[in-house]
Amino acid sequence: MAFNLYDAKGCALDRQRFTWRELVQKPISKLDDDAFTRVRVILMNGVETEAIRFQHMAARMNAELRLPLAQVRRAEQHQATAVNWLLGADHSPLETTIAYEQLAIEVTAAVAQREPDPYLAQVYRFGLLEDFDHLYRYSALLDRLEGKDANNILQSYTDILPGRPTLLEHRAPQDDLRLPYERATALPLTKLHALTIGAAKFQTHDYYMTVGPQFSDPVARQLYAEIASVEEQHVTQYASILDPSESWLEQWLLHEANEVYNYYNCLQQETNHHVKAIWERFLDYELGHFHFVSELFKRHERRDPTDILPAGLPEPVEFKSHREFVRQVLTQEVDLRAMGTQFVDKPREGAASRAYREQMNRDGSPSESVAAGYAWVPGTELNRTVIAVD
Repeated sequence: MAFNLYDAKGCALDRQRFTWRELVQKPISKLDDDAFTRVRVILMNGVETEAIRFQHMAARMNAELRLPLAQVRRAEQHQATAVNWLLGADHSPLETTIAYEQLAIEVTAAVAQREPDPYLAQVYRFGLLEDFDHLYRYSALLDRLEGKDANNILQSYTDILPGRPTLLEHRAPQDDLRLPYERATALPLTKLHALTIGAAKFQTHDYYMTVGPQFSDPVARQLYAEIASVEEQHVTQYASILDPSESWLEQWLLHEANEVYNYYNCLQQETNHHVKAIWERFLDYELGHFHFVSELFKRHERRDPTDILPAGLPEPVEFKSHREFVRQVLTQEVDLRAMGTQFVDKPREGAASRAYREQMNRDGSPSESVAAGYAWVPGTELNRTVIAVD
């Protein structure tokens, strides 16, 4: 049975209170918890920080909404803190990076298979192959810099193989824009997909921009700079599929529904009981936010929220390995390129992106340097060397 947005009232905003101890709880186990628990943690931090980012932008443009935006945003800030602090200090920045890329691959693959709009499904598959290659490059860096096997984080759910080579992903800005969905005709699932993947990618961009300068290794610093640039392209891509004619309150209502949807998804599939209790609590909080914004929507726009969102939420996105789907996309679409808002065969790529890429790679490509001669083997390259010597 689909979850009903309007029947479940959740926790009222004025009852959503925290202590510092509640904000900083026991972190998940790096190796003992299922990898998808970590994927869910990272995803929900991205969804929360997207909500905060959006509400700040909305407050700049809407004087009447500044107080209610600030009230909801305070709760979102505390939820984001509680979620993000579930990642333990035993994760190195590079190991967390591996987890970010696993999220990008598996959740985007799930969305691409369920997206009802064929064009947008293609958009997700296009980005998926680039994230797949990023995982391969960062896995090589983890092996060579820290002597660690990325599969300790991935837990065999996700392949470590080249995708569309990162050095070929650099495009002129006009080739990163996509056609938006139409607010009046797009299905709710399409809108929730766009907000979810866009949130995840914005978070990834910001994380790489933050941790990249903290490395002393020059190749690592360059690799984070290179992939952060591609992540900005991805943020541009996914932001451009949102319909710009949606009002601020309509967008806010969709954001709140998206948070409800994703917390509900996490709750249904979580295997860590402690984390599951957090998903349940925050689902109640987000339902409270949704009903709070629904009243604002009715008061200010004199429209019924059910005109935007039906009562029943779509079925959850599955947090699982999508290995066969990813391999199929890799085989069939790795040579696709972007030309304006369309996807074309490699020979038809535009001159602007070719020129931009040639300029950026003129002094070499960090993503090629870090993975030169690299092929993932269990136990890292050192293990392969020892076996060869024996």
